[in-house]
Amino acid sequence: MITEALGQPADRAIALFVNRAYSCWATLPVPVIDRCVIDPTFATRDLVRTLHHTPRHTVLLLSTDQARLLHGHGATLTPSPASAFPIHRRVAGKNRGPTAERPDDFLRRVDRALGAALKLNPTPLVLAAAEPTASTFHNLSRNTARLAGTVKGNHLTTPTEGLVDLIRPVLRDYLTSRGHEALVHVERRARTGRVLRDIDSAWLAARWERPEMLAVEEHYYYPARLDDTGDTLIPATDVDHPDVIDDAVDELIETVLSRGGWIALVAPGELPDNTHLALTLRSR
Repeated sequence: MITEALGQPADRAIALFVNRAYSCWATLPVPVIDRCVIDPTFATRDLVRTLHHTPRHTVLLLSTDQARLLHGHGATLTPSPASAFPIHRRVAGKNRGPTAERPDDFLRRVDRALGAALKLNPTPLVLAAAEPTASTFHNLSRNTARLAGTVKGNHLTTPTEGLVDLIRPVLRDYLTSRGHEALVHVERRARTGRVLRDIDSAWLAARWERPEMLAVEEHYYYPARLDDTGDTLIPATDVDHPDVIDDAVDELIETVLSRGGWIALVAPGELPDNTHLALTLRSR
């Protein structure tokens, strides 16, 4: 597996996962701390960071005559399996007679197909289109609630590598806005007393209450042992000891995700009062 990984193009890092029944590797677009983790469960913190830096997304390539739909993951863009795409505007012969499909009708047909595709694969949307097509589509579309942003220009024939470079800053700005939304959400929940701001109380609440969202500093790590109940974290400095969880934050993230919550990674210093994380809880 290592030989295979070394023979492929890399990004910023490579992650390898192996146990008795499963093995896989992945390239990551984010830098990582070099480490080897031997543990009953995989250390997935860097995978979570990757998903937040380059989340799965849908790309609509649009012109007045044609629409293509792509699914994006990291630096990979693949055609959508939705059978409706690609879509071409109906024309009435070479000179586009009076029975040709009107531009707005074509865009509405694209939007209906897009809505069906997003129901099957609900992800942020990136629109790539020239003006005025981009504005017209945005105004008439019913499926841009999760529009991450727009890449200007006609990119129906742009190579994949070029598209990835154009889309990356759009997703980065989208994620920044999501981070701000998460901070506002934390303060809103704080007014109702449903926020925990230290890892000890967050660890317990994630296990026994109804976690909603965990906002955590991107590079906050917390080595710890568990007490006999599994409900209490005991800080540890001997990270290499077999009894020590090398990153309890990683375990906390997995717990919140497994219980239906969502994760927001924020920059150091964005959470108030020198706190490193905030866990919001759903109403009982």
